[in-house]
Amino acid sequence: MNPPEPLQTPEHRSPALAHRAGLGRGELRYQRCAHCAAAVFPPRTLCPDCGEQKLSWERSTGDGTVYATTVVRGRDGAHNVVLVDLDDGFRMMSRVAGPAPQDVAIGDRVRFRPTADGDTAVFEPKEDAR
Repeated sequence: MNPPEPLQTPEHRSPALAHRAGLGRGELRYQRCAHCAAAVFPPRTLCPDCGEQKLSWERSTGDGTVYATTVVRGRDGAHNVVLVDLDDGFRMMSRVAGPAPQDVAIGDRVRFRPTADGDTAVFEPKEDAR
């Protein structure tokens, strides 16, 4: 008789849940393709570049550059929405906390900041460069 397969946690079954679990630990995580070495984000089950299924998890340095930014205005005020090019080789959508929304500029250097709820990836201005 074969031994039963070990139960897998939801984190092992779902790339999105694995990413969220990393955020809960204060880590910005992404995947790296074992075949072509592409940085993969958002998390998925196949490499978008070559189709490989073997993707490993890596912890991002959290440093990046604002690629694009816009100000969104609503009833509760204004906030920014940014695309950040991470130094690790992937781009993600987020926001920059701290400065006024209109003060966030393309080319600003930013750093990942864990949030209190551990549920979102937010950036803050990197003090040592623009």
